[in-house]
Amino acid sequence: MPHPLPSGLYGLCDDTVRPDLPVEDQAALLLSGGVRVVQLRLKRTPARAAVASCRAAVERCRAAGALCLVNDRVDWALLSGAGGVHLGDEDLPPEDARALLGPERVIGVTARDAEMARRAALAGADYAGVGPVFPTATKQVGAPVMGLEKLAAVVRGSPLPVVAISGIGLSNVAEVAAAGARMAAVVSDLLRAEDVASRARALAERFELGRVRHTLGSG
Repeated sequence: MPHPLPSGLYGLCDDTVRPDLPVEDQAALLLSGGVRVVQLRLKRTPARAAVASCRAAVERCRAAGALCLVNDRVDWALLSGAGGVHLGDEDLPPEDARALLGPERVIGVTARDAEMARRAALAGADYAGVGPVFPTATKQVGAPVMGLEKLAAVVRGSPLPVVAISGIGLSNVAEVAAAGARMAAVVSDLLRAEDVASRARALAERFELGRVRHTLGSG
């Protein structure tokens, strides 16, 4: 894969989960906790302000040596200099995003099963965001919850690294890693923590424990 992701925590900044805190400040908290892949999800911020926030967050991620991705919006990723995008079911097709972004930027695509992950790989994606693994109140998802057993099956059948998504927190992140996911995307459990940086470190530690279990189990 041309753009390998690190193993571990994939942190999301979200203007609906923490509307009181600009996403660039959310990104700073995540980065201080050691997060090295940050996604910016702006659903309620007007476009002009959203691009400005993306630019500020991208600068902070760049200074920390972290990858910054923009949710949905290829244009905002281009304008802000982000490292790539994550595309959902109704967003621009990955092959079109690749044509606009070029070969160097990272493209993630939401996938519900291994076949969708295989199609995403053929279309030029770098990773598959697989879920919903668990129920979530963060956003409406028009797909059934898959659980850990199906997540593990998708991981086995996916040609792309898997980022597990939806409902992941401190109580279950180790199980997600043990199922073989390359990364675990966390939103509410991270952003709503009393100490975001400390929670990020705790999540990363739990993920690593699960990753070791997976490695030993498959060895």
